[in-house]
Amino acid sequence: MKIVVIGGTGLIGSKVVARLGEHGHEAVPASPSKGVNTLTGEGVKEALHDANVVVDVSNSPSFQDDDVLEFFRTSTRTLLDAAGAAGVRHYVALSVVGADRLPESGYLRAKVAQEELITASALPYSIVRATQFFEFAGQIADSATADGTVRLSGAAVQPMAAEDVAAAVSGTAAGTPVNGMVEVAGPEVFGLDQWIGTVLIARHDPRTVVTDPQARYFGALPDRELVPEPGASLARTRLSEWLTRQ
Repeated sequence: MKIVVIGGTGLIGSKVVARLGEHGHEAVPASPSKGVNTLTGEGVKEALHDANVVVDVSNSPSFQDDDVLEFFRTSTRTLLDAAGAAGVRHYVALSVVGADRLPESGYLRAKVAQEELITASALPYSIVRATQFFEFAGQIADSATADGTVRLSGAAVQPMAAEDVAAAVSGTAAGTPVNGMVEVAGPEVFGLDQWIGTVLIARHDPRTVVTDPQARYFGALPDRELVPEPGASLARTRLSEWLTRQ
């Protein structure tokens, strides 16, 4: 199949392209650096010509509430229109576990808006909701750092490796549309503070992690909302294994 991967040069997208190619598909990476801009519409129609499947793993360049909402709304509408016109048979998007349970987060509200546009369209679709990526631990620590101290709550998280996220997305893209959502997560549950603290220690990062029950996670105050529902597919890579590979 010809599968166009929007955001195909990024962390997840590049791995999805590689995996699909290994399984004999014509995987086409699409991104602004490739002349495909889903905000302006530049190159989108041409990229989706003769595509069987579209995979959207793109992300907003800005995480400001208004910016990220505008990105996902505009980008998704552009892609859905172009995919419909091109006769695409399967629309796959990557989203976040718990997005609909933490509306105080501007980023997660934007992901829900994206999901709603997809589910309301006439296209066969699959939405893959994934937990946090191991690779984002440093960014999470940076966002929670003040005066050399990282303040995070003990909210439950079940993070996973980007490679496992890509495997789930590529497997979904090569399969039959579920016309619904599937959840994927790592094999272990941590406290948010515990997970980030473990990564910082492994990286010999001198910052101290302090557990603060009132510390917000990108605007939200989660408890167990970031952990998947029963029945989620669990990846194999454990945090200790991932850290050993770094």
